[in-house]
Amino acid sequence: MNLAEHRIPAAAFDELAAGAGGTATVEQLKAAQRSKHLLLLRGVLETTRNAGHGSWPEVRRAYDLLAGIQASHPEAVNAVVHHPAVAAWARHTIKTLDAPEQMSALAAAAAIRAGVACDLDVTPIDGVINLPSLGQFVVGRSVATATLHCSADGVEVSAEGLFLQLGDDEPNWRPLRGLSAQADDERLDVLIDDLHPHRMPGSGALRAPLTEQEARLWQDLLDEGWGLLVRNHLPVAKQVSAAITVFTPLAPPQEGMGMASATSRETFGCIAMSTPPDAHALAVTLTHETQHAKLSALLDVVPLTKPDNGRRYYAPWRPDPRPASGLLQGTYAYVGVTDFWERQRHLESGESAIRANAEFARWRSGARQVAGTLLDSGALTREGEVFVSRMARRLDEWAREPVPAAAAALAEGAADRHRSLWRERNQ
Repeated sequence: MNLAEHRIPAAAFDELAAGAGGTATVEQLKAAQRSKHLLLLRGVLETTRNAGHGSWPEVRRAYDLLAGIQASHPEAVNAVVHHPAVAAWARHTIKTLDAPEQMSALAAAAAIRAGVACDLDVTPIDGVINLPSLGQFVVGRSVATATLHCSADGVEVSAEGLFLQLGDDEPNWRPLRGLSAQADDERLDVLIDDLHPHRMPGSGALRAPLTEQEARLWQDLLDEGWGLLVRNHLPVAKQVSAAITVFTPLAPPQEGMGMASATSRETFGCIAMSTPPDAHALAVTLTHETQHAKLSALLDVVPLTKPDNGRRYYAPWRPDPRPASGLLQGTYAYVGVTDFWERQRHLESGESAIRANAEFARWRSGARQVAGTLLDSGALTREGEVFVSRMARRLDEWAREPVPAAAAALAEGAADRHRSLWRERNQ
C-alpha cells in the first residue's frame, strides 16, 4: 500500500483560507487523508510487531491480504480503508494495542467487496464482527473466534456451530444503510454508520441505530436539504459531496438546546448529528461541519497553531473558554455559516428574512472578533497568521453589507446575552 507526499498549493491554501475550496482542492485534502489512513494501518502493523503482541502473525496476514487485494481491486480496499471509523480504530489501537487483530475484519470487508476467495479468522468484539463500510454480524458474546469464508458469491460465517450469510434475509446481519439525494446534476451519497464502535471517537451522545421510520425521515430531510444547498449554495454543495461520505446519528441534546452535531479530526468524511428539525437546519449543519472537515484535513498537512500554551479565550458560540486551536476551528466553521446566511437572507421573506439577516449579522461579527483574538494571541504559526488574516479580510468585506435594523438588533441582543452568560459561568 503505497504513500505519496502531499503539499497544498498556494492558490488552494488561499481558497481554503477564504472559507471556500472547490472540488479540486477538496480532492487534494482527501488524497492526504488517504495517505494518513494508510500510515495509520502501517502503524498498527509495526506497533503490534514491536510490542511482541500475540496477534502479530494474524495482523501481518491480514495486512498482506489487504495489500494483495489493493493491487487487483483498489476500489474495494479504498472503500474499506478510507471508511472514517477505520482511522479512529487504527489510532486507538496504536495508542492502546487494544484489539489489533481487527485488521482481519478490514481484510474481510475488502475481500467481500472485491469478491476475492479467502478464509479469515476474525475475533468478535462484544459479540459482533464489525466490517467497516458494510455492517456487522452478531455472533454472541460466547464466540471467541469466527471464520469468514469469502468468495465471489458473498460471505459465510461459521463459529461454534453457528452459520450465517450476508444478506437481507439473515437476522444476525446488520447492514449499514445508505442515503442518496439528487438535485439537478449534483448527487450526494452517504452511509449511515450507527454501528461501528469508533464511528465518532470521544462522543458521549452516540445512540442506538436508527429505526426504519427514522431512516425514512432522514432520507426525506436529506432530499429537501440537499435541494436547498444545490439551488442556493452550489459551491457548498459541491464541497459536501466531495468531502462527506458518512453520517453518524447522535442523541438529541437537552430539551430546548437545539440540534447537536460534530466532526472529529480522526474520522474525516463523517458528520455526526442528531435528527435535524428541518431541511434548513440540515443544510446549515452540512455547511458548518464540512468547514470543520476541510480545516482538520488541512491541519494534517500545514500546522496553523503553535503547541498549546494553556491560555483560553472567549468564543461567541461556545459556553466554555477555548484554546487557540479551538478558536481557529470555530472561526473557520462560522465563516462558512456566515457565507451561507449571506446568500440565504436574500431568498427569504417576512420574519424568515429578518432571522436570516440576524444570523448573518451575528456570525460575521462573532467570527471577526475571534479572528482578531487569534491574530493578537501569538499562538499562530506563520502560515496560521496568513490563513486567519485571509479569513479576517473576507469577514471585513461582509461587515460592510447593510442589514435591516430589526435584524441587527436581534443579532446584537443574542451576542450580548451569550457574552453575559459566559462571564457568569467562567469568571
